[in-house]
Amino acid sequence: MQLRAVLVTNRGALERLFYTGTIFTRSGARIGRDLLLAHQQLLAATSLLARLERLGEVDPGAAREAGAGTAYDEIDALLARTSELSARSEGILARDR
Repeated sequence: MQLRAVLVTNRGALERLFYTGTIFTRSGARIGRDLLLAHQQLLAATSLLARLERLGEVDPGAAREAGAGTAYDEIDALLARTSELSARSEGILARDR
């Protein structure tokens, strides 16, 4: 599942910021704060997906037709934003090396 992969990538980016000490720089703190917020939102999205699955909305296409499309659209946007933040953290780490 794409959500789980983004969660793992996000966590890895946070760990690298922390282990390298970059989290203690201005840019590292900013991206770390953004990554933590994204992580929190991803966990909420995971919870939302679990609730939708319990309601029988396993197929995203069918769920969109049933009115759950907005939730899936929000999750897609969140995944894109988190991936962007993770990539930006990699750029900060590369620059600070």
